Amino acid sequence: MKEKTIDYVLRATWMAVSKMYNEEAGKAGSTMATGFALLSIDPEEGTPSTSLGPKMGMEATSLSRILKTMEEKGLIVRKKNPNDGRSVLIHLTEFGKEMRDYSKRVVLRFDEAVKENVSDKDLKTFIQVANTILELIGEKKIYREEIKIR
Repeated sequence: MKEKTIDYVLRATWMAVSKMYNEEAGKAGSTMATGFALLSIDPEEGTPSTSLGPKMGMEATSLSRILKTMEEKGLIVRKKNPNDGRSVLIHLTEFGKEMRDYSKRVVLRFDEAVKENVSDKDLKTFIQVANTILELIGEKKIYREEIKIR
């Protein structure tokens, strides 16, 4: 294609961001997925394991692997939910809280760098466009009709 599609720009940008985050996480012996999980867990109250998957937009099997690795590395502990004995709360260990803070600094530094190089107006427009794309997908407004295969 001569011109880049919106899909291409989104995909290429996310792949670059993902690679950058993985490189930064690797410096601390971690991964982007682990950092994202750490940021999704309430550092004070813990988070029900059942709400983590939807919160992160992740399938249960992928999340299970990440949580298992995080537990093995001493980042989290699983505790019974005092309000519901059938569920489990994921709590951060002290090391998990340290790594959460590191992950948060990495994300905030990315935000700062973008804000230093993109005008407020352009950033606002970007966020509006991204939200519109999310709405179109969420409300299934893109593929209402089947696309025919020739």
